[in-house]
Amino acid sequence: MSLRVLAVLATEPDAMHTSAAIAEALKESAVMVRRTFLLLHKAGLIVQRKGPNGGAKLKVPAKQIGLGDVFDAAAGEWLAVEDKALAGLMKKVRDDAVAAMNEHSLAGVVKRLKKA
Repeated sequence: MSLRVLAVLATEPDAMHTSAAIAEALKESAVMVRRTFLLLHKAGLIVQRKGPNGGAKLKVPAKQIGLGDVFDAAAGEWLAVEDKALAGLMKKVRDDAVAAMNEHSLAGVVKRLKKA
Protein backbone atom coordinates (compact mmCIF):
# COMPACT_ATOMS: atom_id res chain seq x y z
CA MET A 1 0.00 0.00 0.00
CA SER A 2 2.84 2.41 0.85
CA LEU A 3 4.42 2.03 -2.57
CA ARG A 4 1.09 2.53 -4.32
CA VAL A 5 0.34 5.68 -2.30
CA LEU A 6 3.80 7.08 -3.02
CA ALA A 7 3.37 6.32 -6.73
CA VAL A 8 0.19 8.40 -6.79
CA LEU A 9 1.93 11.26 -4.95
CA ALA A 10 4.84 11.06 -7.40
CA THR A 11 2.58 11.63 -10.41
CA GLU A 12 2.06 15.24 -9.22
CA PRO A 13 4.85 15.79 -6.71
CA ASP A 14 4.12 19.46 -6.00
CA ALA A 15 0.38 19.03 -5.42
CA MET A 16 -1.27 18.15 -2.13
CA HIS A 17 -3.25 14.92 -2.39
CA THR A 18 -6.07 14.07 0.00
CA SER A 19 -6.49 10.62 1.44
CA ALA A 20 -9.96 10.48 -0.12
CA ALA A 21 -8.63 11.20 -3.62
CA ILE A 22 -5.85 8.64 -3.28
CA ALA A 23 -8.27 6.07 -1.86
CA GLU A 24 -10.55 6.56 -4.83
CA ALA A 25 -7.66 6.28 -7.31
CA LEU A 26 -6.42 3.08 -5.67
CA LYS A 27 -9.88 1.66 -4.89
CA GLU A 28 -8.88 1.40 -1.22
CA SER A 29 -10.24 2.65 2.07
CA ALA A 30 -9.45 6.27 2.97
CA VAL A 31 -8.71 5.04 6.51
CA MET A 32 -6.01 2.72 5.18
CA VAL A 33 -4.55 5.56 3.11
CA ARG A 34 -4.45 7.81 6.21
CA ARG A 35 -2.69 5.06 8.18
CA THR A 36 -0.20 4.75 5.36
CA PHE A 37 0.29 8.53 5.40
CA LEU A 38 1.26 8.28 9.08
CA LEU A 39 3.93 5.64 8.37
CA LEU A 40 5.32 7.57 5.41
CA HIS A 41 5.33 10.85 7.34
CA LYS A 42 7.11 9.26 10.30
CA ALA A 43 9.75 7.92 7.88
CA GLY A 44 10.26 11.42 6.43
CA LEU A 45 9.07 10.51 2.93
CA ILE A 46 6.03 12.80 2.82
CA VAL A 47 4.79 16.05 4.32
CA GLN A 48 1.23 16.47 5.51
CA ARG A 49 -0.93 19.53 5.96
CA LYS A 50 -4.31 19.77 7.65
CA GLY A 51 -7.19 21.98 6.63
CA PRO A 52 -9.18 22.77 3.50
CA ASN A 53 -6.06 22.81 1.28
CA GLY A 54 -4.46 19.93 3.13
CA GLY A 55 -3.31 16.51 2.16
CA ALA A 56 0.07 14.96 1.57
CA LYS A 57 2.90 15.30 -0.93
CA LEU A 58 6.39 13.93 -1.38
CA LYS A 59 9.02 15.45 0.89
CA VAL A 60 11.89 14.41 -1.40
CA PRO A 61 11.99 13.74 -5.15
CA ALA A 62 10.86 10.29 -6.30
CA LYS A 63 14.38 9.61 -7.65
CA GLN A 64 15.71 9.89 -4.09
CA ILE A 65 13.23 7.45 -2.55
CA GLY A 66 14.50 3.90 -2.75
CA LEU A 67 12.27 0.87 -2.48
CA GLY A 68 14.23 -0.06 0.64
CA ASP A 69 13.19 3.26 2.18
CA VAL A 70 9.58 2.36 1.47
CA PHE A 71 10.08 -1.09 2.98
CA ASP A 72 11.64 0.41 6.12
CA ALA A 73 8.73 2.84 6.45
CA ALA A 74 6.12 0.10 6.23
CA ALA A 75 7.79 -2.99 7.70
CA GLY A 76 7.99 -2.00 11.36
CA GLU A 77 9.49 -4.64 13.63
CA TRP A 78 10.77 -7.27 11.27
CA LEU A 79 11.27 -10.77 12.56
CA ALA A 80 12.34 -10.11 16.13
CA VAL A 81 14.66 -12.87 17.33
CA GLU A 82 15.56 -13.49 20.98
CA ASP A 83 18.89 -15.23 20.33
CA LYS A 84 21.65 -12.58 20.09
CA ALA A 85 23.65 -14.53 17.48
CA LEU A 86 20.60 -14.90 15.26
CA ALA A 87 19.44 -11.33 15.91
CA GLY A 88 22.75 -10.00 14.56
CA LEU A 89 22.50 -12.19 11.49
CA MET A 90 18.90 -11.15 10.84
CA LYS A 91 19.83 -7.46 11.17
CA LYS A 92 22.57 -7.96 8.58
CA VAL A 93 20.15 -9.79 6.27
CA ARG A 94 17.61 -6.96 6.61
CA ASP A 95 20.26 -4.28 6.01
CA ASP A 96 21.49 -6.14 2.91
CA ALA A 97 17.94 -6.52 1.62
CA VAL A 98 17.18 -2.83 2.14
CA ALA A 99 20.41 -1.86 0.37
CA ALA A 100 19.49 -4.10 -2.58
CA MET A 101 15.95 -2.65 -2.73
CA ASN A 102 17.37 0.88 -2.67
CA GLU A 103 19.06 0.19 -6.00
CA HIS A 104 15.58 0.85 -7.41
CA SER A 105 13.73 4.12 -6.91
CA LEU A 106 10.14 5.26 -6.69
CA ALA A 107 10.73 7.14 -9.95
CA GLY A 108 11.51 3.82 -11.65
CA VAL A 109 8.30 2.31 -10.31
CA VAL A 110 6.25 5.25 -11.59
CA LYS A 111 7.91 4.94 -15.00
CA ARG A 112 7.02 1.24 -15.17
CA LEU A 113 3.44 1.91 -14.11
CA LYS A 114 3.05 4.48 -16.90
CA LYS A 115 4.26 1.93 -19.45
CA ALA A 116 1.78 -0.73 -18.25
